Amino acid sequence: MSGATSPRSCPNVMLFAAGFGTRMKALTQSCPKPMIPVAGRPLIDHTLQLAQAIQPQRIVANLHYLPQVLETHLTPKAVLLSHESPQVLDTGGGLRQALPLLGTDPVFTANTDVIWKGDNPFQVALNAWDPARMDALLVCIPISRCRGRTGSGDFTCDSEGRISRGGDLVYGGVQILKTEGLHRIEEEVFSLNLLWNDIASRDHLFAVEYPGHWCDVGHPEGITIAEDLIANDVV
Repeated sequence: MSGATSPRSCPNVMLFAAGFGTRMKALTQSCPKPMIPVAGRPLIDHTLQLAQAIQPQRIVANLHYLPQVLETHLTPKAVLLSHESPQVLDTGGGLRQALPLLGTDPVFTANTDVIWKGDNPFQVALNAWDPARMDALLVCIPISRCRGRTGSGDFTCDSEGRISRGGDLVYGGVQILKTEGLHRIEEEVFSLNLLWNDIASRDHLFAVEYPGHWCDVGHPEGITIAEDLIANDVV
């Protein structure tokens, strides 16, 4: 495994912020989900602060639903914006559209509707990233250390860190990803799951286990759960 990457060579960061937030119900009728307050700050700022801490050259966010609110908030923070119009492009299509802003090197992508408690997940990924073996490295959490999550996990990890579908590891929403394969996908609107499937077929899909705790804030109940996680020590 390679060591921590220096700030100068740190991958650029893509923040996913374009979704409608339908699981938040009434809370997102006039407010985009990333701007919902959690512990006194907009939800997106929790992830943005973690991304800024690794000092990437660029941070990009995609916008679609109620974009003016996010644009007003993010522009003063030096976040570059990728507007998706007339339709939202999902994670894969949104990332591909933003590549002119992100460049051709591997990038971080990050969901903005989660809370991390513990080490910086971006640094956890950097410490484990080995581009000679990996086309994607997902930061995953055992389901026993997840909050606000219903259902089963997403992945199983083998002894070398390769992952396959099904198991008790939950994808936390932060990854390092090589983007070349996006250009081979014909659909305009598509999930990054399509790229993961291609990468997994070549045995280049890996995970690193996050040592702390994590909370899904994609639904109203997750706000209280996340605020409790932030405020209290957990084991």
